[in-house]
Formats: sequence, structure tokens, C-alpha cells
Amino acid sequence: MIYVRNSGLFCATVNPYKWLPVYDAEVVNAYRGKKRMEAPPHIFSVSDNAFQFMLIDKENQSVLITGESGAGKTVNTKRVIQYFATIAVSGGEKKKEADPGKMQGSLEDQIIAANPLLEAYGNAKTVRNDNSSRFGKFIRIHFQGGKLAKADIETYLLEKSRVTFQLPDERGYHIFFQMMTNHKPEIVEMSLITTNPYDFPMCSQGQITVASINDNEELDATDDAITILGFSNEEKQAIYKLTGAVLHHGNLKFKQKQREEQAEPDGTEVADKIGYLLGLNSAEMLKALCYPRVKVGNEYVTKGQTVPQVNNSVSALAKSIYERMFLWMVIRINEMLDTKQPRQFYIGVLDIAGFEIFDYNSMEQLCINFTNEKLQQFFNHTMFVLEQEEYKKEGIVWAFIDFGMDLAACIELIEKPLGIFSILEEECMFPKSSDTTFKDKLYSQHLGKTKAFEKPKPAKGKAEAHFSLVHYAGTVDYNITGWLEKNKDPLNDSVCQLYGKSSVKLLAALYPAAPPEDTTKKGGKKKGGSMQTVSSQFRENLHKLMTNLRSTHPHFVRCLIPNESKTPGLMENFLVIHQLRCNGVLEGIRICRKGFPSRIIYADFKQRYKVLNASVIPEGQFMDNKKASEKLLGSIDVNHEDYKFGHTKVFFKAGLLGVLEEMRDEKLATLVGMVQALSRGFLMRREFTKMMERRESIYAIQYNIRSFMNVKTWPWMKLYFKIKPLLQSAETEKELANMKENYEKMTADLAKALSTKKQMEEKLVALTQEKNDLALQVASESENLNDAEERCEGLIKSKIQLEAKLKETTERLEDEEEMNAELTAKKRKLEDECSELKKDIDDLELTLAKVEKEKHATENKVLCLTIDSLTKQ
Repeated sequence: MIYVRNSGLFCATVNPYKWLPVYDAEVVNAYRGKKRMEAPPHIFSVSDNAFQFMLIDKENQSVLITGESGAGKTVNTKRVIQYFATIAVSGGEKKKEADPGKMQGSLEDQIIAANPLLEAYGNAKTVRNDNSSRFGKFIRIHFQGGKLAKADIETYLLEKSRVTFQLPDERGYHIFFQMMTNHKPEIVEMSLITTNPYDFPMCSQGQITVASINDNEELDATDDAITILGFSNEEKQAIYKLTGAVLHHGNLKFKQKQREEQAEPDGTEVADKIGYLLGLNSAEMLKALCYPRVKVGNEYVTKGQTVPQVNNSVSALAKSIYERMFLWMVIRINEMLDTKQPRQFYIGVLDIAGFEIFDYNSMEQLCINFTNEKLQQFFNHTMFVLEQEEYKKEGIVWAFIDFGMDLAACIELIEKPLGIFSILEEECMFPKSSDTTFKDKLYSQHLGKTKAFEKPKPAKGKAEAHFSLVHYAGTVDYNITGWLEKNKDPLNDSVCQLYGKSSVKLLAALYPAAPPEDTTKKGGKKKGGSMQTVSSQFRENLHKLMTNLRSTHPHFVRCLIPNESKTPGLMENFLVIHQLRCNGVLEGIRICRKGFPSRIIYADFKQRYKVLNASVIPEGQFMDNKKASEKLLGSIDVNHEDYKFGHTKVFFKAGLLGVLEEMRDEKLATLVGMVQALSRGFLMRREFTKMMERRESIYAIQYNIRSFMNVKTWPWMKLYFKIKPLLQSAETEKELANMKENYEKMTADLAKALSTKKQMEEKLVALTQEKNDLALQVASESENLNDAEERCEGLIKSKIQLEAKLKETTERLEDEEEMNAELTAKKRKLEDECSELKKDIDDLELTLAKVEKEKHATENKVLCLTIDSLTKQ
């Protein structure tokens, strides 16, 4: 058995490392609508419980499938989706014949088909798992009235570094090796690749084959999924071309110029292939790689690049194309799965990379392990903390148990201010920061101050580690090499601008032109802190995910690894016990044994289980729900230590509620049997009455037939039969005379009717002619009336216009009169002033004349005096 149930709190599953025939349609039907205890533990049982809870409680649900890497989370996620797609078939299929780029399959087919495509581009082989999800996804399946309405997918933290780097025992993403199988030669030809993975160093650093995966079959599944999901042929070709271009990026070669550090292309063949696949000029791409334009202040300058810098830029671009194409596919899948139908509630299914402890653990492992820490904390909080707080709130006598599963220390060390992410983002803001300065800040801030942060112990044969974190699943050594670059995620803007101008529509859509900067603001610069790092975006998405989970009713599935060697049927006890302890399974069993995992409010309990002993709750008599529940449970033959009464609910130990359900089913079966017996009795009595009535009718018919047979041979009856025709012939003449008389009468009536009809037809013709004349007259009058109305409307409009003009003219006249009055007053005033000035002028003229006379007299005197003086001399 690979599934185990813990009293409904959660389900534990063990990876069998082999295929088991327990997921076909018959098994789905076996679990459909079944109660939790009516069928063996199974992932379908968890799915059906979530579905029933959604329908009954009218609440969003979530199924959290967690565990370490390789424990079977992805497979169980697919089974949950398969179950919902089978039992909740939508009412109609979403198909559009006119648009080949839209839904080519039903909604159920597309929900299932989304998995192969996302797995091809998001799954890869790791040390512990041949089909490990290298991204997280939260699949929401929306329902309307118990039927599928739509679905959408949210993805988290694709491990894009795997595009360019793999450990020796790992493999790159499945899609690269599917395309190189030559199972579909047109794909190899289209993407200009070969069938030898070693021709592409970017994806062949580790293993190139996986024994448990058939890449030919997986390519068929991927290609079919693209078709079922409704991608157009142009989009499908673009996906394969861009994937091939990513592979070719790893083959670009650069060399150093003589006597310079400047890089230059070492051949153009690979660049030409990339340019063809990406729909751009290869020479311009190489120029942008070796001589990118960077912004310095408000100007752009050309910057030289060394060979390592160009190689880093090429790797970053390959990862960027792959990641953006993956996110675009998720968006397109969501568009396809959106039926625009109304929806009520949803069930979310979470499949996220499991806890990872490798020889070399980088930033991706820290993000994955931190996510699992948060999910484990959510599980602990839901299972243990909230459970015991519920007892306390309801007044249940309970000794609080500390289960020792507090993960706050490690979580706060990573996400709180001055935590690892905070210091990482701070270092990314300083241009001269490095991995060494980042490590020094971590040590100075946390070493010796936080129990969860440790200095790693050197180990032979293992990669160098810079710090260790104590997670719930074990201590993990992390290597911080390249974390700053990973977090900043820089790209060559010059090449990105070329991508935005590509003739391949998909690539151009992945790199839209940046909006022009607003230089009108102070300084003409954007705020420096607006750059979003990988860690900040990851924390934002994780916070959104946890908010979604807290708003749902969670159902937990804990996946376990039986052994490290992937051997079917082998169980390593120490490994399994360690996982059970770390995942909180053992603590869940303890709290289930000691606590009361089932509870129901009093009103619902009274209504549902009153049938067990209805006599203790008299009809028509008001009784408090709690008191009624106490009396009802006290009258039932169960262990009275297995339940407790709270303030608003009654709590049951594990299994008791199932016993009550069985007792209720038995009681209902008895009552239904009684009702059926009474109903059958009533129906049979009614049928018996009808049978008696039919018997009396049959008796009457038989009596009449016997009487007729008896009189049939009677002589007088024979005589009657012989003279009966004669009696009928005597009556025939009378009937003939009557018929002639009736014929003559009817002939006269017909002639009269025909005459009347002719008169009526003539009158009808006259009336029709009169009607036509009147219709013509009415039409003529209507035209005259319309003309008159139009003229009237025209006159009214003219009147309104003239009145407006008259009003305007009157207002102008009044204004002119006012102005005239003002001007007249001013004129009078000016005339008065003018008359006064004239008087002044006259006076001045008289004065002037007088002065001139005096002047002449004075001049004469002066002249006389001058002459006299001269004479005397």
C-alpha cells in the first residue's frame, strides 16, 4: 500500500518507484462520492473530499502536495487533476472552428494537456529524481455548480540556471533531449540542431539519457499538448525555433583581439544560425554583444567587452529567452483555459520543488528550501497550533502540547530585515560589492547570534560551502558564488533591443520596447531603488501564494521517499522515520490520538443526528441546540469519553463521527424500509380495489353474453330476425320522401345563399375600391400634413431665431441707449469744461494783450532812456 490516512488530517504517500494500476477510470469511479472511511486511502480520496467540501461548505479548497525531491509530488498532482477532469466534466466544449489558434480540445483535455508541455520545459533529472519539477506551480481549477468552469496556473521560480549548467549526475530540461531524438525530423530541421547532445555543451555537462524516461514518447506528448492547447502553427514553430536558438547560444565562440582585451567573434556560422532562428541580423547581434551601448548619465556610449564578459552575456541571454518563453507559454495556457463562464469556487493544487540537499547548493536551492520551510510552517500552524487554539477557544479541557516544530528561527533568518535576502539585495545596490563582501556581512550579522546559521565544516570530495542553514529537514551547506549576479539578473540591453525588432513575432513579444523615460522629472532620472531583484520578486510571489493558501481549506498530502537508490519495494526505515518526523506526520498522529480532530456545530449536529433518537427532542418544543445535543449523545450507546462539548461545537475523537454516521445510515435504512413497506401496502390496496372493480365488470359482460347465447335459438327470436329486414324496407320509402323534401329545401337555400354571396362580393368590391380611395386620400393628406408640420416646424424655428435676434437687438439697443446716455452726459460735461476753458482763454488773452501793451510801453521807455543816455554822452 502506497497511501496511508491519518484520521482525515492528512494523507501520506510513499513513492513505489514503479507503475501501479491504481489510477484508471474504474478506480476513479470507485472513489467518487465515497465517504472518507468507505474506501481505502488514496490520492483520489483526498481529491473527492476536497470536491465534496467545496460543494457543501461553499468554500475554496486547496490540496498541498509536499515532500522532498523525488517523493512523487508531480505524479500525485497529475492524479488530482485527472480526478477533477473526470468527475466534473464541463457542460459544453469550448471549440471555435473559425480560429485555428483557439481551443482544439475540450476544457478537460486541455487541463490535462497542460502538464506534458510544462514538464517538458520545466522538469529535469536531478540526483534524486528523474523527473524533478524545477519550478513551482499552483493550479486553480474553478467550478460552477460542480462542473468545470475554467482553470489557471501560477508558476514560481523557474530554475533557469539549469539551461546553461548541470551537475555531473543531472540533466538539462527534457525538451532539449526530446527535440534531439530525431523522432520528428521536421523539428530537427526547423531548429537547425543535430541529434547528438554532445554537439551542444550547454546542455551536455551532465547525463544525456535517463533510463526511466522515453524521450520519443515524451516528444509526442509534448507536441500533442501544444496542439490540444490551441497554439497556432506559427506559435508552435516559433517555440521550437527559439528552443533551438537557446542551444546554439552555447556554441558561440569569442576570442581576444591581439594586444587588446577586447573580444571579437571567432567565426560567424553559429551566429548566422541564431540570427536565422531568431529573425534578426547576426552581424548586428555580434556587434551588440562585443560593443554594447550603455547609458552614462543622459547619453549612450559604446563599451568594450572582454571574452568572459561576452560569454556571461550570452549565457544570460540564453537563460532569459528560455525563461520568458516559459512564462509566455503559461500565460497562453491560461488564456486557453479561460472559458469566460461564471464560476463560484476553486480547488487549488500546489506542486512545488521538494526540499533539496545536494553536494552543491546555490541560490536556487535556498529559495526552494525556504519555500518548503514556509509550507511546513503553514502545515504546523494548521495542524497543531490552530487545532489546540480551537480547543482553548471552545473551552475544552486540554493541556497545551509543544510539538517542537517551530520553524520561525530559520524563516526569520532568511526573510526578515537584516536577513539573508535583505543583505543580498543591499549588496546588489552597491557597485563594488562582491561575493566576499556578501559573505562577510552574513558572518558579521548572524554567525554566533542565530542558531540556524552555522559555519560549514570542510568536507573532502564536496564542493566548497560558505555558510550552513539548519532547516527542518536537515542542515544544508550553501555556496554563494555568483549570487549577486543571479539576483541582479543583468542583460545586454543592446541585444534585447534587437530581439524586440525581430521578425519572429514571439521573440518580439517577449522583448517589448521599453517605455520612454520621463525626463521632465527632477534630474531626468528614474528612482534608483525601482530595480526588482530576483529575490524580491520571489518573496513577493511567495507571499501571494501563502495568502491564497490561508484563504482556503487545506488538504495535505505528505510524499515520502522509501530509499535513496530508487529501488521498488525497498524501505529504508531510518530515512522514512526521519521524513515522518521532519514533515510533522508523527506529531499529527499524536495530536490525532490525544485530541478531537472531528467537530460539528450544535445546530448541524442536532439536525443531522436527531434521527438516532428523536424521542429525546420533543417536536414543537423549543430546546437549546447545545442541550439537545447533550441529551441526544447521552441517549446513544457510544463511549461517552470520546466526545467533548464546547461553547459552539461538539468535538469527537478519531473514528466516533464515523460510528455515528454508520448508526445514522442504519437508522435511515430502517426508516426507509418502513416507508417503503407502507408505500407498497398503500399501492397494493389501491391495485386490489381496481382488480375487484375489473372483476365485477367481467362478471357483467359474461352474464350478458350467456343471456344472448340462450335467446339466440328461441323460435320467436328467429322470427324477429327474419321480419326485421322487411320492417326496414317499409321505412325506406318514408325516408326517401323526406330526403327529396330536404333536397329541394337545401337547393332553394343554396340558390338564396349564392345570390346573397354575389351581392356581398359586389359590395366587397365597392368597399375595397372605397377603401383604396380613402387610403390614397389619407396618404395624400398625410403628405400634406407632413409638409404642413415641416413648414410649421420651419416657422417655429424661424420664429425662435427671430425672437432670439429681436432679444439680441433689444439688448444691444438698450446697451446703445445706455452708452448714448453716458456719452451725452460726458458731452455735456465736456461742453461745460470747454466753456470754462474758453472763458479762461479769453481772460488769458486779455491779460496777454494787457501785458503786451505794458511790454511795448516798457520797451519804449527803455528806448527813450537809451537815447537820452547816448545823447548825454
